[in-house]
Amino acid sequence: MFQVILANVLLLASSCHGLLERIESDAAGARWLMPVESAVVSFRTPVRVFEDEPWENVSSASLAAVAPWRTFRWYRGQRHYSGTYWSSTMRDHVIYESRLELARLLFDDFDPIVRRILAQPFLLKANVDGKLRKHIPDYLLITGNGPVVVDVKPRYRVAKPEVAFTFAWTRREVEARGWQYVIWSEPAPAELENVRLLAGCRRDWLFDNALLDEIRAMEMDGRVLGGVAEELPERDPELVRSAVLHLLWHGELVTDLNTPLSTHHALQRPM
Repeated sequence: MFQVILANVLLLASSCHGLLERIESDAAGARWLMPVESAVVSFRTPVRVFEDEPWENVSSASLAAVAPWRTFRWYRGQRHYSGTYWSSTMRDHVIYESRLELARLLFDDFDPIVRRILAQPFLLKANVDGKLRKHIPDYLLITGNGPVVVDVKPRYRVAKPEVAFTFAWTRREVEARGWQYVIWSEPAPAELENVRLLAGCRRDWLFDNALLDEIRAMEMDGRVLGGVAEELPERDPELVRSAVLHLLWHGELVTDLNTPLSTHHALQRPM
């Protein structure tokens, strides 16, 4: 009996130690017992501003057409590279505040499951650790798998206590809704360069539909990127190459994007 009691005590002590470690190591303190209903959200639509609405009551549909809560200015000597990117998903411009945010925009615009991309979508507030905390996520994505809230930050900054703390309580609130929360840092260089190259061919009105249809009608099994132009000798090879990249961007063709694109990359239809 004594051995059973001792084993239970040791098991309880181990569990408590693990719980304490979890609380202490949770990105500078996520405060796991923080009530979700303490959060409120403010957002701006084309017709009005909503302030301090209960977070749990605001649907993704209400946020699907929001304007950026925080805008930015350009000034001489600024540290961040800000700008606007024309999104083929949105058919409109989307703002970004850094080159890393622009990289994330490229990936989201390329992802066929993403239906809407909203930058600086809302101001989230919550009482955490006895203080009112505020955070504006970088992006809200409306996807075929549900809403995704994205924060973009260089990898070296993610572990900083103040950043980790903000991301921890934000994750707590977002995931309590059943939404996804993503912290995104630098992607693989080759994949980024490939997506950036494909993005240059995203504007559909610049392409000859007849040429696109010719490529669509071709057998692609075993064909490489550089071989498409050889099958269309009457066409300008550069226009054929750009058309292939356009179809890759829109997911009508697929290839390996983990290595720098070349004429030897195999093409295939999506599964």
